[in-house]
Parts: sequence; C-alpha cells; structure tokens
Amino acid sequence: MVKIANIELGEFPLLLAPMEDVSDPPFRKVCKANGADLMYTEFISSEGLIRDAAKSLQKLDIFDYERPIGIQIFGSEIDSMREAAIVSTQAGPDLIDINYGCPVKNVACKGAGAALLRDIPKMVQMTSEIVKATHLPVTVKTRLGWDDNTKNIVETAERLQDIGIKALSIHGRTRVQMYKGEADWSLIAEVKNNPRMKIPIFGNGDIDTPEKALEYRNRYGVDGIMIGRASIGYPWIFNEIKHYMATGEQLPGPTLEERVAVCRQHFTHSLEWKGEKLGIFEMRRHYTNYFRGLSHFKPLRMRLVQSEDINEIYDTLEEIAQTMSFV
Repeated sequence: MVKIANIELGEFPLLLAPMEDVSDPPFRKVCKANGADLMYTEFISSEGLIRDAAKSLQKLDIFDYERPIGIQIFGSEIDSMREAAIVSTQAGPDLIDINYGCPVKNVACKGAGAALLRDIPKMVQMTSEIVKATHLPVTVKTRLGWDDNTKNIVETAERLQDIGIKALSIHGRTRVQMYKGEADWSLIAEVKNNPRMKIPIFGNGDIDTPEKALEYRNRYGVDGIMIGRASIGYPWIFNEIKHYMATGEQLPGPTLEERVAVCRQHFTHSLEWKGEKLGIFEMRRHYTNYFRGLSHFKPLRMRLVQSEDINEIYDTLEEIAQTMSFV
C-alpha cells in the first residue's frame, strides 16, 4: 500500500498531473470517474492567492468526490509561498504540492517553477517554510535538473525529504528540454533505489499506453505514475492501465458513443463550474483530443469550437454519435 503520510493510495497509484488550463474541476471529475487515484488542482500563483486574485482563488475550488486531492502552488518568493500555503490549507485539500517543475517562460523566467532548480538552497528553504506553515502533508513535483550539467535530482530529493516532504513526483526531463526528446527515467529510478529515500517516488513523462506504464513500473520500480498530456481528451487511460497491470490484457478502447457521453459530461460540468460563456470557451481545447482519429471530423469540430450556443453544441455532439465513425 502506497501512502502519503496517512493518505492511502492503493498498491500502485496513478496520479493526474497538474496542468494549467486543463486540470480544472470539470476535467478532474471525468478523470476521477475513470480511475485516477490522486489529482491536483491547476498550479496556482502564490502572488495571486495572497492578492485575492479572482482567477487564483477560483482554482482553490475542490469537491469531496475528488478526494484525495492536492492544491499545487508556485512562486518565486519564500514569504509569498508560505502565505499561499496557509491560504491553500484553509481551502481544505488533502495535501499541498509545490511546483518546482513548470518549464514555461512566464513561470520559470520569473524565478518560479523549474527556475528553483538553479538555486537548490532556496528551493530547500522555501520548502521548509511551507512544511512549517501547514499541518497537511507537503509534496513536490520537479524535474531532473535545469540542464544536462545540473541533473542533481538524487541529492535534491534527499534534501527535500530531510526537511519533511511526504512524496516526490519527478518528470524525466530537464527544464531546458521542456517537453522535447524522450523522458529519462533512469535518474528517477536512482532516486527510488537510493536507500536513504523512504517517501513515495512517482515517475512522470511519456506514459501514454498501458504497455509502457507496466514496462516502466517493472523497469524503474517507482511507487506510482503521474500522467499528464496522455489524459487530455482520454481519461480512460487510467482504468486501461489498471486493467492491463492486473490482467495483462487490453481493455477495448471507448466506443464513439462513450467518447461522446464523457465529452458531454465534461461540457456539462464546465458550464456548471464556469458559467455559460467561459464554460463554452474553455471546453474548446478538448474536442480534438476526445475525437482524435474520427474520419471527416473537421467540419463538426469547427462547429464545436465556433459555436456560442449551448444547445447547438449538444446537438453537434449528438450528430457525432449518430453519423461519425473512426478511420
């Protein structure tokens, strides 16, 4: 049984990665229904939280059916991160996660996210202050290092464990790599196999099939796997991996009717949480992924992403179910 502090996650948990503008409550709801064991909010700006910025505060919305769930925060200033941890704790999550892995410019170039990989002493001090600021378990998501010359994750993991984090998720790339090339899990395995490490180690990067999930579990010995991009528009991946690991057999992929049904659920949740205008707009990024491989989909996709009418969108989804087929 894998546990983060006293949170039981099963024998080999599958985690939904925090993704900006993706892992919001509507998306998390369909992932939870399809087998995700632990989920995180979108990463939330510490400065936004302590300034009461509306968008940041909305990201604190969590629901009991999502549990266990973590709130993930990022920032460049230790004092702000400590305050953000206090605000986040009051929202009632099961844990607090710190983002030391986001590579995008508007995060890393402001000294937050993966930028802390260039200043490990500051990362350690920041983490220590957050651990002291909350009664909840604190976890960390990070990368192998800033670049090929600073792959210091083995030492960094030890230092973070020593100051009290309860789990560590590692993306198998450096910041400089962004999302290019192949994720290197060998250093993730080195962290896991370090006899000093006692906390769960979760691997992240490039897991997009049940076969690869099983292969990487067996080869690298991690305690669980965090899945990000492969779940967008395909929340079924969690249950497919679980079934394959348990039986060695592939679950049949979702039928077109099942894809439409889950997409419709996702859209409905989006409307409920965000309201009509934003719910319609922010759902548009998901349609291509839900219906990837659908023949002659482009005209209907254009209708979905251009329509501002709820009923027209529902009607278009129904038309997809009735008239379309996969290549």
